[in-house]
Amino acid sequence: MTLHLPDAVEARLLARRFMVRLGLVTVFDIACAAVVTYLMRIGSDFSVNLVFSLCIGTTALILIEGPRLLLWGDSAPPKPMFFPMLVVAAALAYVIGSTLAVWILDLPAQQVIASQTNNAVGLLVLTILASLFASWFFWSRGNLHALMARAEAEKAHAAAVEKQATQAQLQLLQAQIEPHMLFNTLANLQSLIAVDPARAQNMLDQLIIYLRATLVSSRAETTTLGHEFSLMEAYLGLMSVRMGTRLSRTLHLPDSLRDMRIAPMLLQPLVENAVKHGLEPKIDGGHIDVAASLEDGMLRLTVTDTGLGLDAAGGGGTAVGLANVRDRLRALHGATASLTLERNAPAGAIAQIFIPIRS
Repeated sequence: MTLHLPDAVEARLLARRFMVRLGLVTVFDIACAAVVTYLMRIGSDFSVNLVFSLCIGTTALILIEGPRLLLWGDSAPPKPMFFPMLVVAAALAYVIGSTLAVWILDLPAQQVIASQTNNAVGLLVLTILASLFASWFFWSRGNLHALMARAEAEKAHAAAVEKQATQAQLQLLQAQIEPHMLFNTLANLQSLIAVDPARAQNMLDQLIIYLRATLVSSRAETTTLGHEFSLMEAYLGLMSVRMGTRLSRTLHLPDSLRDMRIAPMLLQPLVENAVKHGLEPKIDGGHIDVAASLEDGMLRLTVTDTGLGLDAAGGGGTAVGLANVRDRLRALHGATASLTLERNAPAGAIAQIFIPIRS
């Protein structure tokens, strides 16, 4: 068995814990003094019995806690060794504490010895029982604190694991956006190269501009609304090369919202969906409007088009983009965020994202 010598930080913590236990022992000592005075009828003065109780109780705390901390530190001591030590310490505390109380009160030694002798068994048993109860109380309290600390640590670990899992899910979902959009554009480039090389070259140039703009934001955890709208402007510029005058666009972003941070690439699947399934198949094309606003503590992102509407946009080709957005919103905000789709009058569709504003 080796002595447990605490470092400076641990020593301060142990000293603070000792002072807390000293305060609790004082409460026990007051209760013991009341038992001795009013139940056991030993002595007639409560104040004298209180001094004896305080001296014995404090001495017991020192004799029990000191060896326990030196031998076992903050760990739980083995019961077969600790309980005999506690009984011996309680008996010594009874003798030493009584002697100290006699000295403090300046009482006649012969009178005190006679009184102690007549009630020695009862007082000694009371001291041992009080020491056992106090040790059990402190032990249970320490175990409770240890369990609470372990529960907090496990809770923090679970939260960290959940955050890592959520982040990994977001990165996976976010990564699905780029190949989805890229494959569509490359397919269009392939068809244009043979029939209109100039437009194919222009589209390739616009694609490079768009991919350069998305290089950083597509891997970031958050972006600003201003940057997100800049990406949509680049994307719609790319689509305009393909559709020409059949596609018109407007983007509405208030200056007060430009620096607001959101998850990146939330708008792109909705805008792509509106163009690919609503406007591009329509003979005369149409108009797309992208807007941001605040409404009842929620950020509202709206993509409105005058295309073929929900019936045309409800096919399997929209599943990846819309499911991606819904999954990302759920992972980031839970049930407080949402994506809605509704019909636009007289033609087209309206897609809206609602995100709670964090103060």
